[in-house]
Amino acid sequence: MAIINDQDKAILRELQGDLPLEPRPFARIAARVGISEEYLMQRINAMMDEGIIRRFAAILRHQKAGYTVNAMVAWKVEPEQIDRIGMKFAACEQVSHCYLREVPADFDKNLFTMVHCRSEEELNKLVTNMSELLGLEDYAIISSEHEYKKTSMRYF
Repeated sequence: MAIINDQDKAILRELQGDLPLEPRPFARIAARVGISEEYLMQRINAMMDEGIIRRFAAILRHQKAGYTVNAMVAWKVEPEQIDRIGMKFAACEQVSHCYLREVPADFDKNLFTMVHCRSEEELNKLVTNMSELLGLEDYAIISSEHEYKKTSMRYF
């Protein structure tokens, strides 16, 4: 298991936030941590190689981009089909999250997908297509009505 020292924690703390909107954002991050930009890039690459950083990506503010209809779709999937279907759903571009969850005995849906669409019509069409593609007829669409909080997890 990789050991995360205080300097790596400082780097990770900076990377968890928004990158500065400037030509060399990593130079500013390096300066805040007290290291060179070159060394910062070496540490980022090393932490990615070690699996400490899983991915480095932009996060789209889906509502500002016009994806205002969001829903969690809960699917009933037989245990022997979970991995196959979960991987199919995970490959769908409109699915941002796909989870197998432990659920109460009185709720028989076990695979959950979070989808983002531009309209209710698009949502219904997407879910119908997903259902037909994988032969799943037992599902529930749980639409979002209001977002109270949405932040990325901060670990350090």
